[in-house]
Amino acid sequence: MEARKKGDVGYLLDFAGSYKWLTVVGCALSGVAMVLGMLPYVCIWLAVRDLIAVAPDWTRATGIIGYGWAAFGLGVASILVYFAALMCTHLAAFRTASNIRKQGMAHLMEAPIGFFDANASGLLRNRLDGAAAETETLLAHNLADITGAVVMFVSMVAIMFAFDWRMGLSCLLCGAISVATMFAMMGGKNAKIMAEYQAAQDAMSKAGVEYVRGIPVVKVFQQTVDSFKAFKRAIDDYSDKAHLYTGDICRMPQSINLTFTEGAFVFLVPVAIVIAPGALAAGDFAGFLTNFAFYLIFSAIMSTALARVMFAASGAMMASNAVARIKGVTEAPTLAVAEKSVRPGDNRIAFEDVTFSYPGASRPALDDVTFAIEPGQTVALVGPSGGGKTTAASLIPRFWDVDAGRVTVGGADVRDVDPHVLMEQVAFVFQDSRLFKASVLENVRAARPEASREEVMAALSAAQCDDIVEKLPEGVDTMIGAGGTYLSGGEQQRVALARAILKDAPIVVLDEATAFADPENEVLIQRALTRLTEGRTTVLIAHRLSTVVGADRIVVLDEGRVVEQGTHDELAGAGGLYARMWADYNQSVAWRISGSADHAHDGARVPDGRGAEGAPTDTTTHATAERACAAAGERRQ
Repeated sequence: MEARKKGDVGYLLDFAGSYKWLTVVGCALSGVAMVLGMLPYVCIWLAVRDLIAVAPDWTRATGIIGYGWAAFGLGVASILVYFAALMCTHLAAFRTASNIRKQGMAHLMEAPIGFFDANASGLLRNRLDGAAAETETLLAHNLADITGAVVMFVSMVAIMFAFDWRMGLSCLLCGAISVATMFAMMGGKNAKIMAEYQAAQDAMSKAGVEYVRGIPVVKVFQQTVDSFKAFKRAIDDYSDKAHLYTGDICRMPQSINLTFTEGAFVFLVPVAIVIAPGALAAGDFAGFLTNFAFYLIFSAIMSTALARVMFAASGAMMASNAVARIKGVTEAPTLAVAEKSVRPGDNRIAFEDVTFSYPGASRPALDDVTFAIEPGQTVALVGPSGGGKTTAASLIPRFWDVDAGRVTVGGADVRDVDPHVLMEQVAFVFQDSRLFKASVLENVRAARPEASREEVMAALSAAQCDDIVEKLPEGVDTMIGAGGTYLSGGEQQRVALARAILKDAPIVVLDEATAFADPENEVLIQRALTRLTEGRTTVLIAHRLSTVVGADRIVVLDEGRVVEQGTHDELAGAGGLYARMWADYNQSVAWRISGSADHAHDGARVPDGRGAEGAPTDTTTHATAERACAAAGERRQ
C-alpha cells in the first residue's frame, strides 16, 4: 500500500539507492537542453527579421552571420547537455534495473517452494527480467523527455504569446488536439486494455516456455502447434489484444494527432489572411511577415515536442504495468522465520487437524487432516487423483504453510523450525527429477556440497549407478547435457536417488519415484530405494498399489480428507475406497491386448492374468515392486 501511495516512479527510484540523485540531475539537464534547443530557432527568426527589414538590399543584413554561429553553438550545447542528461539517467536506470533483478531474486529465495509450482519459470522471468528492462526505458529516456517536453512546451507558450497572441493561439490549438488524442489512446478505460495486453504477453511467455519444453513430445507424435492448445490460445489472445489496441483504439486518434501536429502551419494561413489587411493598413506589413515567419518556424518544432510527450506518456503507461508485474514478484509470499527457532526432537511426523487451500482456490486441498508417522515407519499416501496426497507431502518440508492446524516434525511445528534446518531433515525423490547442466559429480554433490569425492562415489554405487558412470566418457566428471551426453529418464532418476542418499536425511518423501521408469531401470531404482529408506521415516506417494502393499500403514485421501487408515490387509478387507481401488488395480493388470483377430472384438480378457502363451501379463515392474514391498514387510517382522 505504501508503494502504491508513493507512485510508480517513486517506487522504482527506491531501487536506485544512492543513484537516485542522478535521475534528478538528468531531468534538470534535459530541461536545460530543451531550452537551448529552442534558442537556435530564435536566432533563425532574428536572421529572417533582419533580412526582411533590409530587403531587397541583403548586403545590409550584417548580423545574420553572428546569428548563424549563435544558432550553431546553441545547437551543439543543447546536444552536449542532453547527452550529459541521458548519461545521468542511464546510469540510474541501469542500477535500478539491476537492483530490481537482484532484490527480486533475493525475495524469491525466501518464497515457499510451492510458489514456483503455481508460477512457472517463464512467467517469473518475464515479470522480473522483462519488466525490469521496460523500466529502463522509463527511467533512462522517458523521465528526461517528459521533463524536457514540459519545459519546452511552457517555453513555447511563453514565446508564442510574446509576439502575436492570435498566431500563437492557432498554433497551440494543434497542441490541444494532440493532447486530446493522446488521452483518447492512453487514458480512461484504454489504460485497462493496456494492462490486459501486458497480461496476455505474460501468459504467452509462460505458455511459450512450456511449449518449448514439450517439443520432444511434438516430434514423437507428429503433432502440430494446434495440439498445444494453451500455447495457441495464448498467442491468439495476445494477437487479439495487440490488434485491439493498435488498430481499433489507436488508429483514428493517432491519424488525427499526426495530421494536426505535422500540419500545424495550416492553422496559421487562415489567421494570417484575417490579420494581414490590418497590418498592411497600419504600415507594419514587414513586422507581420516577420511574426508569420517566426510562427512558421516554431510550428515545425511543435510536432517534435508533442511526439516526445506522446512517447513519454506511452512509456510511463507501460512502466506502470511493468511495476505491477514487478510487485507480483517482490510482493510474493515469503516463509516467516520464527524469532526463536526450535529443532525437531526425532523423526516423527504428525498432521494435526490440518486444513490448506492453494492461493485462489475455491475449496481446500486438505480439510481437517489428521494422521501420524512414527520414526522409521513407511507410510503410503494413496487415493484418487486430486485427493491431496502430494499436497500433504509438500507440507512436511513447508513448501506451503497450513491455513489451520499444524504439521509437526519431532514434536516441533514446522513453522517454528529454521527453514534450513527443516530442509536438512528431508530428502525428496520426485517422479520427474531434474539434473543441472553440470557434471554427475556436482549434480550429486548438490545435496551436500561439502561431501568428498569418495562419498559421492559411494552414494552413486548405492543408487545402482555404476553402469551409468562406466559408460560415460569422463566418468563422474562428465558434463550432463553437453557434448551429446544425455541420460534417460530412469538413469536421471537413479542419479537423483544418489543425491538423496548422499544427503542422508532422516525423513524421505517419495512422490511416484518409479512412475515413468522402464522395467530394467525400475529394478535398479527399487534396489536404490531399499537402500535409501532403510531406517528412515518414509512418506510414499503412489498410484500403483503394488508398491504400497508392504507399507507399515496406508493413509487413503479423497477430496482432501482422510477416509481410511490401516495396513494393506486391513483396508483390503474393509470394503471401503481402498478395497475398491485394489480390486480395480488387480483387474487392470489381468487385462491384455490380444494379437488374435478372433479375440480383438472383446479385448481378450484373461481372468488369471496369463497371456495366450501362458506367460504372465503382469509386468516386471509390478513383480519387482511387489517383491520389494514383501521384503520390506519381512524386515519389519
